[in-house]
Formats: sequence, C-alpha cells, structure tokens
Amino acid sequence: MTRFARVEHEGRAAWLRVDDGAVLKDAPWISEQVEGQVDAARSPRVAPATPSKLVCVGRNYRAHAQELGNEVPKEPLLFFKPPSSLLAPSGTLLLPPESERVEHEGELTIVIGKRGRRIARERALEHVFGYTIACDVTARDLQKKDGQWTRAKGFDGFCPLGPEIVTGVDPAALGVRVRVGGQVRQDGNTRDMVFDVPALIAYVSSAMTLEPGDLILTGTPEGVGPLVAGDRVEVEIDALGVLAFDVATEARGPS
Repeated sequence: MTRFARVEHEGRAAWLRVDDGAVLKDAPWISEQVEGQVDAARSPRVAPATPSKLVCVGRNYRAHAQELGNEVPKEPLLFFKPPSSLLAPSGTLLLPPESERVEHEGELTIVIGKRGRRIARERALEHVFGYTIACDVTARDLQKKDGQWTRAKGFDGFCPLGPEIVTGVDPAALGVRVRVGGQVRQDGNTRDMVFDVPALIAYVSSAMTLEPGDLILTGTPEGVGPLVAGDRVEVEIDALGVLAFDVATEARGPS
C-alpha cells in the first residue's frame, strides 16, 4: 500500500507521497516524478482530490435504506455533490441556517485513476487508483422537503474527504465506523454493500465517462444521525485511516 495526500506547499496545493515525504510534480495517477521533499507530518493537509465530478450512491446498504423507511434500489441510485462541497481533513463543517437537521454518512470512496466509459465489471478495478474516506453530509430535512437531493447534499463543506488516498487496498470487506464526540454512531462493513465496487464503476461509467481523479462515494451503513455545533466527527475505515473534522454553526448573511 502507498499513501498520497495533498498539502499546502510553497503557497499552493501539492501532491505528496506520504511514505517518504516526496512532493510530486503531478497527481500520482499521472506521474510520481519528485520535485521536492517535506516533512509529511507537519504539512497542512487539503482535500486529496480535484475531481471533475463527485458521483454518490444512495441506499447501498440494506439496513441504512430501512432505517430511513426506503426500499433497497434494484439498480444503483446515483446523485452528485459539487466539487465546492469538498472539505479538507481536520477542517470545520459549517451547519447552514437553512437546515434544522444535518446528518453524517461515513463512506468508502473510490478514486478513479484511468479514464473510461462503459467499463466492464471484470475490468473495473483496473480503473481504480485508490480509495479514501468521505462523509456525505446531508441536510435530512431539506432532502425530504425538496424531493431531489442536490441542495441537501451540496452545501459548501458537505463532503469532508481524506486524509489520504491509499493504493493496493481490497475494498471487499473493510470496516466503516463513525464516531461523534467519541461515541460510535455507525459501525458497518463494505461486504454489506448491495452493489460492490466493480458493479458501481460499471454502472456509473455506462452513463458518463469517468476521468482520472473523479470520486465515487459508495454509500453509508446504518446509524446516521444528527450533528450539532461543537461536535468532533471521526470517520474510520480499515486500512485507510481516520478522517476527522469539527462542526460549527455558519454565520448568517452574505460574506
């Protein structure tokens, strides 16, 4: 396994090979040419992604679908989050005043490394660069009110991501846990996904070209719950590490 991150370096965001502190000239799926060296532990992290799109999968765990009173989809249920929803690891999620109930959803996230359209299931993993952790933050009341999910899923900061992208991981049976204030809220496993990683890549790519750097959020286990100002959230996935972020209230009014 190799770990990659994005860090603030000389006034810009740069890709970092965490294992040896090598600063890369390009995204690691393009080249691992080294152009510098930093102390990986001391370099401020930014979200490890610059995707053209964030494709998300809804109700991909049976127990989660049931806890919200929904049927399990017969095909993957897709929606988007905008790139502006990305939040750096150890960042602060701001609860928008438009919602009275914002919830956490910890998710295994696929990072695409090779361009493809209509990718066959048996070739799907060839298009994966690695995996990372996301929290599909959701304004649950707005999701129910609007009927479609764009606003409820798309507020700025509603996709904490990271802390790293890890290669060489088998995604078939990874534990997924979410802790809020140190208490476990979600405790699931990717083996319980309705549609596994190869099936999701094949399905998504039947509709749209997947570009290197694109993200696919694979769904969340049961146990989603509300967030309030002052919470500290930790999303942990086996082999990938821990994505942590804080929660605060967004100030009202235009900036």
